[in-house]
Amino acid sequence: MSTQVLSERDEGEREGEREGFDAHVARASGAPLARRATPATLQVNLGKRCNMACLHCHVEAGPKRTEEMGAETAAQVVALLTRAPALTTLDLTGGAPELNAHFRDLVRAARALGRRVIDRCNLTVLLEPGHEDLAAFLAAQGVEVVASLPCYLEDNVERQRGKGAFAQSVEALRRLNALGYGREGSPLTLNLVYNPLGPALPPAQEGLEVAYKRELRARYGVEFSRLLTLTNMPIKRFADQLARLGRHEEYMRLLVDSFNPATLEGLMCRDHLSVSWDGRLFDCDFNQMLELPLGAAPRRLDDLLAAPAPLAALAAAPVATGAHCFGCAAGAGSSCGGALR
Repeated sequence: MSTQVLSERDEGEREGEREGFDAHVARASGAPLARRATPATLQVNLGKRCNMACLHCHVEAGPKRTEEMGAETAAQVVALLTRAPALTTLDLTGGAPELNAHFRDLVRAARALGRRVIDRCNLTVLLEPGHEDLAAFLAAQGVEVVASLPCYLEDNVERQRGKGAFAQSVEALRRLNALGYGREGSPLTLNLVYNPLGPALPPAQEGLEVAYKRELRARYGVEFSRLLTLTNMPIKRFADQLARLGRHEEYMRLLVDSFNPATLEGLMCRDHLSVSWDGRLFDCDFNQMLELPLGAAPRRLDDLLAAPAPLAALAAAPVATGAHCFGCAAGAGSSCGGALR
């Protein structure tokens, strides 16, 4: 990346850092950012390998990435779930988490423990050679699918995700629908994820969901459960795109100016624990990509498991924050579960 692009990105980040997220929270809400609750969701990044390389990807995932979770770390994830019943949800992400050799074993183990399992799926992976039975496996295990589909219009999707991505996504959605996913009265949940094409906040989630359901049903016969709107985070690949366009500072200003104190209670960093492919711990997936360590100790899975009560040290612990945190607290808010307000 050129020095000019880097300087534009740095200047944009300074816009949000002049006061700092924590100080901004305290001034705007009259109280500091609330500390952690006991984690309820274990979000695990299985690696950065993906069959796609989307423009907005905060992981900078792609087909050439080689970082992947190994058997030992996957076993530690299962051990933590076994010892910490407060962790009621296993949220699997990547890259394309399904490409990891241990994905299915993790799903089976978590389901055997009675945990809710979420697969953050890019849809096109369901059509990859060697994964023809993946959709049926997810259905048989009762896995909740959260699938990225940044628009119901082909052109918008392909501008973010590449040529052919939309048609493949529709085909994958139809396969999931055929198994019962997203159908009214079915226990199989299929949620879609929208994120803006450029430097803007998402529209109101409820109204956009109505439009998504209407258009996908009418155009393609596709059904789904809920729409989740996510704000593009000003980090990694999306930050690079903003810097190239000279709009990073503008976007940071939008996020800071749109700060909404009502979102703070629902921020995912308060009840999520993020695990990297190599077993390190973070307050959220975004902090993980920025290498911003957990605000509490211990900071690795193996050290956490060495404690008599693994989650005890995390309850009421501080959260590590940065300028990017304005993305989660802007407008209606943004989390892995969609809008917060």
